[in-house]
Amino acid sequence: MTPHLALDHLWTAAGCDTAALDTVSLTGEDPGLPSIYRVGTLASATIAATGLAAAECFRLRTGCRQRVEVDMRRALAAFRSERYLRVNGGPPPALRDPVMGFYATRDGRWIQLHTNFPHHLAGILKVLGCSNDRTAVAEAIRGWDGTALDQTLADAGLCAALIRSPREWAAHEQAQAIANLPLFEIMRIGDAPPESAGRGGVDRPLAGARVLDLSRIIAGPVAGRALAQHGAQVLMINGPHLPNIEPLVIDNGRGKRSATLDLRDAAGREQLRGLAADADVFLQAYRPGTLAARGFAPEALAQVRPGIVCVSISAYGHTGPWAQRRGFDSLVQSASGIAWTESRAAHSDEPKHLPCQALDHATGYLAAFGAMVALARRATEGGSWHVRVSLAQTGRWLQSMGQIEDGWRSPEVTSEDVQDCTETVDSPFGTIRGTLPAERLTETPAFYGRPPVPIGTDAAVWAEQE
Repeated sequence: MTPHLALDHLWTAAGCDTAALDTVSLTGEDPGLPSIYRVGTLASATIAATGLAAAECFRLRTGCRQRVEVDMRRALAAFRSERYLRVNGGPPPALRDPVMGFYATRDGRWIQLHTNFPHHLAGILKVLGCSNDRTAVAEAIRGWDGTALDQTLADAGLCAALIRSPREWAAHEQAQAIANLPLFEIMRIGDAPPESAGRGGVDRPLAGARVLDLSRIIAGPVAGRALAQHGAQVLMINGPHLPNIEPLVIDNGRGKRSATLDLRDAAGREQLRGLAADADVFLQAYRPGTLAARGFAPEALAQVRPGIVCVSISAYGHTGPWAQRRGFDSLVQSASGIAWTESRAAHSDEPKHLPCQALDHATGYLAAFGAMVALARRATEGGSWHVRVSLAQTGRWLQSMGQIEDGWRSPEVTSEDVQDCTETVDSPFGTIRGTLPAERLTETPAFYGRPPVPIGTDAAVWAEQE
């Protein structure tokens, strides 16, 4: 699979005009990072699809067609944006709790724990009955069989994944439940008159478009960030009680405003409903059904705001026995055979993840791509729309691309190696150096119009109403 073929697949699967593919230039080839998987192809294709969709939104608004260029090296830098982030010239940000990682079980299996949120760490330590120390955790896990611990932690609402081979995952009920689902879905869910992808000025593809971003960590925030870099007004909504990881708030908050609403309260839900009534895109990455239980199912939002584009991101898919299971990129890699395959290829004694959060970033760009395709459809045929993606489906697509023999021997890419792919801006957090948008549009360059701000900096209103 080449980047061009992967982009062709995305573009045609979305039902887009194939003539637009002639305006895209893709350069670079795998392996760009140490991996046997075609991570560079995944990065180039998903980012190019996002850029091309933005260009199409601009063409529909102005009649002007433009070229889109993506170099794999820059795309891979964007796929590692959180790793290359620097604040005030300091060291790389700490993104992982010390207990997070792989552990051997009593029956010779491996399990991965995900403990980056304090309540997840506390819950796992309670199940294991041990102290907050890697040695103590390792000793406790050696008293469990892998499958039993995996299920026990999942039943407790905690975050872990048994390391499975691709064959073992393919036989699993969850893999079978999503096996026939497409990589992404763009579904019409209601009627509405045609409406432009943006509002007011036409200097940028999504100028004036209003996006509500109800997501945290990487996949959802990357989607919101991608929409912001093409001119959308993105308002990030966090719950005041929900945990976050500050470096990710900084990295993925670029281009966005930030407010808090407590959806546990009727007043908070009513305020969000009011925001949605004036929104173009409602992006969320809660577990399937969570927001629907609060009154924010896509169909309900389409009643509140005919013409809205709803985007839903999940870990393991919206159907199957694991639909409600909490998940993160690294856990999906572990459960689906990616970590097993990487370790076997590299002759590693322990499981081995991809060299970046590729499923998160790719799914984020696919979500933004789907949102812009839906906005373009709204402009030509009207309607309300629902876009659905998941980390597991993205992972399956990556696995289908084939492998690169000895790709894991490719050299590491350091922050110094990608200096030309970054920019420095002042922000409330200090001086931020972060990766630039990887896609280059000849008429409407992608850029972040605002620096990142701390959670809750802004009022929960649209900018024009402040």
